[in-house]
Amino acid sequence: MSYIPHTDAEREQMLAAIGAKTIEELFDAVPEQYRFPAMNLPKALSEMDIVAEMQALSEANDHAGDFAIFRGAGAYHHFVPSVVNHMLLRGEFYTAYTPYQPEVSQGTLQAIYEYQSMLCQLTGMDAANASHYDGATSLAEAVTVAQEVARHKRRKIVLSAGIHPQYREVVRTYHQWANLDIVGDEAVRSAADLGALIDDQTSMVAVAYPNYFGQVEDIVALAATAHEKGALLVVVANPMALALLKSPGELGADIVVGEGQPLGIPLSYGGPYVGFFACREEYVRRIAGRIVGETIDKEGRRAFVMTLRPREQDIRREKATSNICTNQGLMALAATVYLSLMGKTGLRHAAELCYHKAHYLADQLDDLIGYRVDRSLPFFNEIVVKCPRSVDHLNAALSKRGIIGGIDLGKDYPHLQDHMLLCVTELNRKREIDTLVEVLKEVRYE
Repeated sequence: MSYIPHTDAEREQMLAAIGAKTIEELFDAVPEQYRFPAMNLPKALSEMDIVAEMQALSEANDHAGDFAIFRGAGAYHHFVPSVVNHMLLRGEFYTAYTPYQPEVSQGTLQAIYEYQSMLCQLTGMDAANASHYDGATSLAEAVTVAQEVARHKRRKIVLSAGIHPQYREVVRTYHQWANLDIVGDEAVRSAADLGALIDDQTSMVAVAYPNYFGQVEDIVALAATAHEKGALLVVVANPMALALLKSPGELGADIVVGEGQPLGIPLSYGGPYVGFFACREEYVRRIAGRIVGETIDKEGRRAFVMTLRPREQDIRREKATSNICTNQGLMALAATVYLSLMGKTGLRHAAELCYHKAHYLADQLDDLIGYRVDRSLPFFNEIVVKCPRSVDHLNAALSKRGIIGGIDLGKDYPHLQDHMLLCVTELNRKREIDTLVEVLKEVRYE
C-alpha cells in the first residue's frame, strides 16, 4: 500500500479545524514527563539497508511451507485457493475500513451479507453478525448476550474444560468485573456431566464441537437440560468440521461461535483471524457487532443496508454493553470467497480428507508400542496420543526432520502429562504422516 504523507499546509488546515495551534498541543492530555522520552535508537539507515535488514529478519522465521505441520489447537493449516488472496488485494476491499457510511458501500455490504448467509447455513442458526476479532472474543460476547437475555439476574456461567484454554481465559478477563460465577472448566467433564452443574442461576452453558481434544460429543441431552433450566446453550464450533457433522442448530444450540481461520485464512503467525457469531432469531437484537440486511431501494433495485448494530460503543456510548464497533472485514471477505469457491460439496470433501487422514494416523500410532490413541469418543481431525517420552523431547526430534509436532496437553491439563494433541488436515500427505510415525517410533526410548 502506498504511503502518502501530509503536506505542511494540510497539517495546518487540520489543526485549525480542531482548534489546535501546534501538533504538540494534541498531546496535552499526556503527562509532560512521558510525552517525548529520550530514546536510545541507532543511527538512521537508508531505505536499501532497511529492506535488507527486514529481509534478514523475515528469513529467520520458520515458514509453513518448510515444514510438515501436525499442530492444530485452534489454528489450522488448510489449503487456500489463490483466488482468495487475489480478491482480498483488490483496491475496493483492501483499502476499505469499516463502512461508516454503509448506504454507499454496496460491495462491502453485499460481501458481509453473503458471509452472514453462509455462516447461518453452516451453523444452522437464523442470523449471524459481520464477525468479531477472533473466536475467543466471540465466546466472550456470547456471555454478554446470555446475561442480557437473563436480565442479569442469573450470574452463573458453565464452561466446558473441553473449550480451548485461551478462549476460557479471554472469557474470564473480559468479564472479570461482572461478578459472574464461572464454573465447569476446572476439570475435564463430559457433556453429560456438565448438565449437573446447571441450575436456576445459570444463564449459559458452553461446549466445544469438536472439543479441544478433537472429540465429538453428543450435546443433545445437554441442550435439553439447559433449556429446561432456562439457560442458553452456546457451542464453540470448528467450521471445517461443520461441513461433515450435524449443525449445532440441529442439536439444540442457541448461539454458535468460533474461529473462522480454517475458512481460507492462512496461519499468519497467529492472526489476524476472524471470529464468527451466529444465533437464533430471538436473540439477534442483543448481539454485538453489525448485521447487514437485504432490501429494495426506491427504484426497485436490490440493495444492502446496515440493519442492526445495537450494542456498540460507537453509537450507544455510555449505554453500550460491548466495545465492539467494527468487524474483521477483510478476513470475513476471505472466508466468504473461500466458502463460495468450495461450495457445499468442496467443503465437505476437504472435511472428509481431514477426517480420513487423521484416522489413518491414529491407526498407525496404535500399532506403535509405547503409544496409545484416545478412542473413547469419535474424533474429527485431531487426536490425543499418550506418549512414552515427554512431548518436548518428541517435538525436538520431529523438528530436526522438518516436522512440527503436536501440542503438549500437560501444560494446560496436568492429568494429561506426556499426552500430545496431533492434528491432520487435507494438506498432510501420506508420506508426511508415515514419516511422523517413523520418527516417533525411532525416538520413543531414546
